[in-house]
Amino acid sequence: MVIAVDRGRYTCVTGEGRIVVAMTARELGRGAVVVGDRVGLVGDVSGQEGSLARIVRVEPRESVLRRTADDDDPIERIVVANADQMVIVTSVTDPEPRPRLIDRCLVAAFDAGMDPLLCVTKADLGDPAPLLDRYAPLDTPAVVTSLSDSDVPPRSLDELHGELHGRTSVLVGHSGVGKSTLVNALVPGSDRATGAVNVVTGRGRHTSTSAVALRLPGEGWVIDTPGIRSFGLAHVDPDTFIDAFSDLAEETDACPRGCTHGYQEPECALDDAVAAGRLAPERVESFRRLLSSRERQAGD
Repeated sequence: MVIAVDRGRYTCVTGEGRIVVAMTARELGRGAVVVGDRVGLVGDVSGQEGSLARIVRVEPRESVLRRTADDDDPIERIVVANADQMVIVTSVTDPEPRPRLIDRCLVAAFDAGMDPLLCVTKADLGDPAPLLDRYAPLDTPAVVTSLSDSDVPPRSLDELHGELHGRTSVLVGHSGVGKSTLVNALVPGSDRATGAVNVVTGRGRHTSTSAVALRLPGEGWVIDTPGIRSFGLAHVDPDTFIDAFSDLAEETDACPRGCTHGYQEPECALDDAVAAGRLAPERVESFRRLLSSRERQAGD
């Protein structure tokens, strides 16, 4: 398994637990290997200092998390491979929650076939209930932690440990939400925020500009990713957006044939559901903003 990528060198962990640094075979091409990939190695796989193996094969991926810089960016970027859970990290305050970014992550998780988990941090600085209530209709699992200061450990991570146990989870969130502090608490000694030598890989200097997979105490992996400012969805079919909003999808059965559920649909059942109080207007607005961004792209 590839657990880190740094300047053309790929840090891998073997089934026996050896840490092996490798380069890719020329025929694989640039960018063919990402964190989370299962790969075949040849050459010096001893893991000794200064040794270098070669990646000659990438096994079929069970999942791929992709994003684009913006909704009109044609270039897809693979974030990680083979993760089965996306942990969407957001804070109660400082910085304020960004529900539209959360919604985008939920769409990306649905598209990748990954289970979403909402992790709300800094609960000691504010009430997480309004944010949790907003996503309660989706039945998305959620955990709450207190991570307001990098020098103060979380009050309790038992619930989060339970959600991560035995899984390969990728943490996604924008800068300042306490993601690095959370990772350091989950994997003591990793010091992800400062870019020090990683205790799991034992090699290299991995800063917040690159993803890295860390073995959890017990069983499972957590993949830390750099803070994001946006999560473009140019790679996702807009017709599938509604499926990631399960609370909205249930109401669209009453829509006329061919309804896109967008701003310009005069008989969309989503508007009736809002008027009747069954749906929160901000949930419908967030969905329609996503849809509109893709419709503008298609019209360019």
